[in-house]
Amino acid sequence: MSKEQQQRVPVWDPLLRFLHWALVLGVLAAWLTREGYGRTHEWIGYGVLLVVVLRVLWGFLGSDQARFRHFVKGPRSTWRYALQSLRGRAPRQLGHNPLGAWSTLLLLTLVFAVCAVGWLYTTDRYWGIEWVERLHAGLTDVLLAFIAVHLLGVLWACIKQRENLVAAMVHGRKRQLSKTDQQ
Repeated sequence: MSKEQQQRVPVWDPLLRFLHWALVLGVLAAWLTREGYGRTHEWIGYGVLLVVVLRVLWGFLGSDQARFRHFVKGPRSTWRYALQSLRGRAPRQLGHNPLGAWSTLLLLTLVFAVCAVGWLYTTDRYWGIEWVERLHAGLTDVLLAFIAVHLLGVLWACIKQRENLVAAMVHGRKRQLSKTDQQ
């Protein structure tokens, strides 16, 4: 085993990683089936909603790194981290950094909102009502914009920390914190 592999520690548990990639694939599938796939799109939406609900539950019941209380920081800490990040001096985190934590919460909230409004559109009361359809489409656009911001943030962190965060979300391990890293 190489020295680098020996220094890697488990961070993301298997269920967290599964839910993350299920959400990625589900949102992508929903976007690809948005036109002309009616029931398929609808059932994909239900699946995505289930993934969000499971992720929220895992945020309270899961492993330490999956729990919201472990990684969601207050506004002051998040703002300080954002400023440090802009200056290129943000401390490396073993799990989510404060901006990544809020990004996670925002993305889960947006996906839930898109699914909820999509479900409303399937009910007798809201079927065919234009503002519901526009709200669903508008929330989807906002979600896609924040996904782009999330991906840019991941890329930024990968470059600044010299760590492949995408690979870490596949195998679950990251470089352990060194003495120079701050928690």
